[in-house]
Amino acid sequence: MENKSTFKRFRDALQQGIYCIINPFVRLLIKIGVTPNVVTTIGLLGNIAAAAVFVAAAMKATPGTDYQYKLVTVAGALIIAFSLFDMLDGQVARLGNMSSRFGALYDSVLDRYCELFTLGAIAYYLITVGQGVGALITFLAMIGSVMVSYVRARAEGLDIECKVGFMQRPERVVVTSVGALATGITGMFNPDAGAMIILIVAMAIIAVFANITAFARLIHCKKELG
Repeated sequence: MENKSTFKRFRDALQQGIYCIINPFVRLLIKIGVTPNVVTTIGLLGNIAAAAVFVAAAMKATPGTDYQYKLVTVAGALIIAFSLFDMLDGQVARLGNMSSRFGALYDSVLDRYCELFTLGAIAYYLITVGQGVGALITFLAMIGSVMVSYVRARAEGLDIECKVGFMQRPERVVVTSVGALATGITGMFNPDAGAMIILIVAMAIIAVFANITAFARLIHCKKELG
């Protein structure tokens, strides 16, 4: 329990630090009339662009010789850049007094689209370059990512607060983007280093811990329902 509370405190402190950095930009967006839903939409489009880069890398790659590591690096950078809009839209809503129930729903739905686009594109990339096991692991990561959010949504429909577990969307975004960036950069500087394993390990981390988080939330709900 102490480890969990320590992690939560660290996560909250990191989040507040990021807010301090982005709040001036948030106020600028509010001043020029940008709404939270517009910010959320831009985040989705950016993640679709990242997915498209992965698909382009898959189409240009030659299994065993050319994995298009430069494009993988670009995709990772796009994921982490546009996933920041996850934090921006919430802050725009809060600081601009534009929070709404539909906005919360819209944000949640588009978050799922973002993850499915990026993870689906990674799975396609891996299977195209001959990493079938990695593609299967990524598919399991997709299942875990969806189920973490689904269990929480169903729980809240039963008036149960369900935020337990540590492989939530911010953690999944970090693991995905860092995994892609590390794979691309390592591969560019040392093509013989077997950099692809980095991306597969990142997907494995999400596959394992996202599904554990989903089941932890299910157990939590069972206890709450008595």
